[in-house]
Amino acid sequence: MAKEKGATGRTLHDPVQDRLTPIYPLDLSRIHTIDDLVRAMGRTAFTARQIGDAADVLEAMARDKDCFVVLTLSGAMTVGKMGLLFCDLVDSGVVNAIVSTGALMAHGLVEATGRSHFRYDPRMDDRELFLAGYNRVHDSLEPETNLDAVEDVMQQILAQWDAEEPVCSWKVNRRIGEYLQRQAKGRGILKSAAEKNVPVYVPAFSDSELGIDFALHQRVRKGKGKPPLRFDCFEDFYHYAGVMLATKRMGIFTIGGGVPRNWAQQFGVYAELLARRGYEKLPLKRYSYGVRICPEPVNWGGLSGSTYTEAVSWGKFVPQEEGGRLAEVLDDATVALPLIVGAVLERIGYLKGADGASGKKK
Repeated sequence: MAKEKGATGRTLHDPVQDRLTPIYPLDLSRIHTIDDLVRAMGRTAFTARQIGDAADVLEAMARDKDCFVVLTLSGAMTVGKMGLLFCDLVDSGVVNAIVSTGALMAHGLVEATGRSHFRYDPRMDDRELFLAGYNRVHDSLEPETNLDAVEDVMQQILAQWDAEEPVCSWKVNRRIGEYLQRQAKGRGILKSAAEKNVPVYVPAFSDSELGIDFALHQRVRKGKGKPPLRFDCFEDFYHYAGVMLATKRMGIFTIGGGVPRNWAQQFGVYAELLARRGYEKLPLKRYSYGVRICPEPVNWGGLSGSTYTEAVSWGKFVPQEEGGRLAEVLDDATVALPLIVGAVLERIGYLKGADGASGKKK
């Protein structure tokens, strides 16, 4: 029962009667799997609770058979060695489409073709690194020779391209994946995507090593007297729109933000404008689920830090009051991502969990 306390006017409630959710100490003696840890974190506070809540929403996406899940990627996630997690999300069937920066796909191609990234030694300054052909990405190094190898792959693929067929990012990425299926022994994002028929879009294609390689290939064609290739970014736009219009329900799993996040979310605006401006009769197409991992705070004013509730105002997400399930984790993705993905893949049986069940062999 609520009790009134003295003359202060306060009414002291019983939290059990108010059905508040208790939180609990994290007991490491009871932790045996990734999922155990993440569930325990979800019953604590601060960022740990955000990670637990995010895993619950991602699991709901994965289990919803009517939900088409889009993974959006930005930041140096493949240089940061998160690439196999994205392979797992594709191979397990959790993710149905990817929207990414071109740099992330290029560095992932380096990894998929058997080449390595390296730990940065701070005793080498950046001038020395440039002269030695080592490109620094925060605390890691991408040797320039790796990117030369990426160009070799791109040149082989583009050399076979029919000049009458427009080039777009999802077609290029599909053909890279098919090349990796034939040539690469190891795993890779684009290889998994090709095997599972998962389209991979790079909206800002020219802002990447892959885009530079395309520009270089145009010079090769000109030198050989061949007609130039035509890159059409709206081939990506219309393909993505067609895929998403066919969905019953949509979910988005965002790492970072930037162009991939916004481009993927813009579909809802496009669909709404088609209907409101009289081009086509369509229902609202909004994301029912959303999970975002990004350390950028909202007060900086950038899109990467904007909240899902802000996106509700643009018609991009179903409000939580109407059944939308949204979770946001303000953390470094190299910390939060393995925990969230590992827990969910255990829950759906893809990875070995506490019950001994296992999915795909690692």
